[in-house]
Amino acid sequence: MLALVAGNGGLPGHLARALSVQPILVRIDGASPEIGTELTFRLGRIASFMDALKARGVTEVCFAGAVRRSEIDLGEAEACSKHFIDRIVAALEKGDDGALTILLQIFEAEGFVIRAAHELAPDLLPASGVLTRKQPAPGDIKDAARADAALKAIGDADVGQACVVRQGQVIAIETSYGTDWMLESLDRRPDGLGGIFAKAPKPGQDLRVDLPTIGPRTVTRVAKAGLGGIVIKAGGVMVLEREETVQVANESGVFLWVRRP
Repeated sequence: MLALVAGNGGLPGHLARALSVQPILVRIDGASPEIGTELTFRLGRIASFMDALKARGVTEVCFAGAVRRSEIDLGEAEACSKHFIDRIVAALEKGDDGALTILLQIFEAEGFVIRAAHELAPDLLPASGVLTRKQPAPGDIKDAARADAALKAIGDADVGQACVVRQGQVIAIETSYGTDWMLESLDRRPDGLGGIFAKAPKPGQDLRVDLPTIGPRTVTRVAKAGLGGIVIKAGGVMVLEREETVQVANESGVFLWVRRP
């Protein structure tokens, strides 16, 4: 039996629809997944939560959907969870990725198998190539190379998984506020139109959890921000509702390039 532990966004719903056997659907406390759930996972009650999963016959767990640090509430922590919480809090001081790694280790030590979202739904990872009618221009190709260096830098610092580059200049980076906030901040930028939105997982990231995603709404926001295209790392970024995403990109005049750096 699989438990799908859902954060924000459309990924949990996509997975639930893709699976042949209905999983136990769990909401991470503080998150607002676009799917109905039957259990809530509170970090302060992690020990009781794992016991509840075992009682339901759960042997596999998939974490899907974004969770902002501000949504993590350790209040009302139960005594039996304290040793788990202490490890997670210590890891959070070093960055979100470290905390996620510790969380996975805790579940694995309790006998659960961690399943990645793209393992359950392989169609989420498109093959490399340009998926749209519009193709990247020579300047976009140079900006994509520049984005590689920027993404490595912010990834190494455990800051974010996305950036915007225009004419060789990094004009925006993703922070804990997320991709939408970053793109919305560009709506009134003073330097005109053009540029690329680039997204990739952080260096050394455990790809079983927090793999970045894009979808139709990402394309709409990229177009609204006046950017010319989207560049995602092949094998490292999931595309939700792929047909609709490509259609919206074509209608908006935005290219979508699944790129091998």
